[in-house]
Amino acid sequence: MKITEALLAEHVVFHNLFDHIEATLPKLKTLAEVHALASLLDALVQAHSQVEDELLIAPLEHCFAQIGQQETFHDEHDEVDDQLKAALASRSLKTARRLLQIAVVASRNHFDKEERLVFPMAEKALKSRTLTTLGDTWMRQRKATND
Repeated sequence: MKITEALLAEHVVFHNLFDHIEATLPKLKTLAEVHALASLLDALVQAHSQVEDELLIAPLEHCFAQIGQQETFHDEHDEVDDQLKAALASRSLKTARRLLQIAVVASRNHFDKEERLVFPMAEKALKSRTLTTLGDTWMRQRKATND
């Protein structure tokens, strides 16, 4: 499996999680419930971003530099992380909801950009064998995490 296919499959799961959070968020009655969702999303996004940065973004750094987007992708990851951390630190139910919603929207936008720009760029800039090798590395990392 190519790394682009693996990460796209993870994106499908994330989009379902985003839908769930957006549908559930207005119904949550306690700060602890919002914090639980924010904590779950934070843990999943951190793991995904780390793998994505190491296995896909790093080999494409030169491409991002050429199109002037090198800092943008890193900044977007930081923005999502900052919003999730702020939601977790919030002591107000209303503020925590708002911050988690902002993080979900920022994540959706970032994932959309990756699907439209980064994954096709990887398919063009990297050899199929390289993409498959990176996919194999992704699989080994996932198995090691589960063991």
